[in-house]
Amino acid sequence: MEQFNDFLLFLDSNLSGSVWFPALLIGTGIFFTIYLGFPQFRFFGKAWGLVSGKNNKSDAEGETTAFEALTTAMSGAIGTGNIGGVALAIWTGGPAAIFWMWITAIFGMTTKFVEVTLGHKYRTKLEDGSISGGPMYYIEHALNMKWVGILFAFLMMITAIGSGNMPQINNIALVMNTEFSVPKLFTGLFLGVLLWVIIIGGIKRIASVASKIIPIMGLIYFGGALIILIENYQNIIPSFNAIFAQVFTGSAAVGGFLGASFAMSLKYGVARGLYSNEAGQGSSPIAHASSKNTSIDQGVVSILEPFIDTIVVCSVTALVILSSGAWTQKFDTSFSKTDMIILEGIYSDKKNTDGDYLYPDHINELTKYVQKMDSNVNEFSGLLAIENGKLITDNITVIHSRSIAEDVIVSSSFAKSDDPNSNLYSGSLNVKKGKVVESVFFEGKSLVSSAQLTAKAFSQGVLGEYGGKLVAIALLLFAFSTAITWCYYGDRSTAYIFGERGVFWYRNVYVLCFMLAAVIDTTIVWNIAYVVVALVSIPNLIALFFLRNEMKDLTNEFVVKNFK
Repeated sequence: MEQFNDFLLFLDSNLSGSVWFPALLIGTGIFFTIYLGFPQFRFFGKAWGLVSGKNNKSDAEGETTAFEALTTAMSGAIGTGNIGGVALAIWTGGPAAIFWMWITAIFGMTTKFVEVTLGHKYRTKLEDGSISGGPMYYIEHALNMKWVGILFAFLMMITAIGSGNMPQINNIALVMNTEFSVPKLFTGLFLGVLLWVIIIGGIKRIASVASKIIPIMGLIYFGGALIILIENYQNIIPSFNAIFAQVFTGSAAVGGFLGASFAMSLKYGVARGLYSNEAGQGSSPIAHASSKNTSIDQGVVSILEPFIDTIVVCSVTALVILSSGAWTQKFDTSFSKTDMIILEGIYSDKKNTDGDYLYPDHINELTKYVQKMDSNVNEFSGLLAIENGKLITDNITVIHSRSIAEDVIVSSSFAKSDDPNSNLYSGSLNVKKGKVVESVFFEGKSLVSSAQLTAKAFSQGVLGEYGGKLVAIALLLFAFSTAITWCYYGDRSTAYIFGERGVFWYRNVYVLCFMLAAVIDTTIVWNIAYVVVALVSIPNLIALFFLRNEMKDLTNEFVVKNFK
């Protein structure tokens, strides 16, 4: 698994982790924003009027109303990215990453407008009477490049599993286990069966479920977030300062957080922004294509999607995490082997009474190390001695979740018994290049990331342990609805390549992967998502550019009809 994770990191470093992909993604949004005359601002008010569905005709071709199509697409977008993804961006890129999420969303509103309009225009009716649309259709029919359409659809099939499926259940299982002690496997199996029951009903059942879940989960999540923000009102302005102050320099080390470079803030802000609102990814047009609306009207409605998803929901999550201070604190947690490394030498992040680091050179070197820059830090190799669960080897430091781990305990298993010392490990462990070879379990205090960090932030203060449980419930609704919608994206892509006969088999594979991801390493699941999201976006973004003139004509017609 570690070798597979290293391979994923290599792919990611040449995709979303490189300079060209953020430039392509944001550049597409900037180009269309200027080329089409800032539609995300000009049409914003009109979008709220259209989403009411007053202009929908009951006999219009389609399977959903404008509102149902929007909520379906939003249920695919509002999920783990809004709860776990924001926390992950802050954990890796610092507060400055949130700024780049916002930039991605602002220009993503235009990108979404373009891809949804074209996806709806070139939709088609299949043999069974159902409506199917998306980038594969405008790539085939408008650009006459069916092989690229097939490539996109194939990548979307993989992305639906690797992005819309696996990270969702992985985070649900993690938080349900942490907050309610529900075994991860049970969560995966139970929700897997429920997922199957819903997706076999097709887009009408999916849209019906989505239109009911979205308002409920919004009330639950925003209610809890409001309580936290009111309690920490004095930290809201400093939180905004932390976001803006280090946008072009990266985020400085603070507390247990070891800092992040400008490149990391940009990379993870853009990556999480894309993962959250999906603008340019080509997924939302598949849901919007089912709407009983005109193509350009539905495109205008879709402008609201990145706004609500990233500017509103993600911002609320970010402010809760930053204002609570949880992102710099260490918590008791079980260590992931992927996120743990053992280093030579003793490093400290302790501070003096003035709040300054006692050993600033330690922080500087470790910051360079976690950012994969040249440093004097060396990974430990050799035998690690352990007695009654405690490390007794001198001159080593355990790093977990990009922080110096404390109070480390090693166990032979996670199984609990009446005797708390029964599973404590004693003996020696082989360590190669900082990685423990044997299958043992480490736990202790370190930073936490993903949905676990958001849960900890909600648990700080008046809500106490109920804050974490609120996040668990909200995440269950957010992420499960995402998995439902993404199966529709995958099966429409499957139908494009293999016909409706292939959809049944795809749904089986989708549900199986959903169940398995409940117990897979969290970091590996996220790294899969990073890679597949970037891959599927590339052909779609290029296709949009080639169709710029057609989009310009459609936009001008809309302006003449509604503003003159």
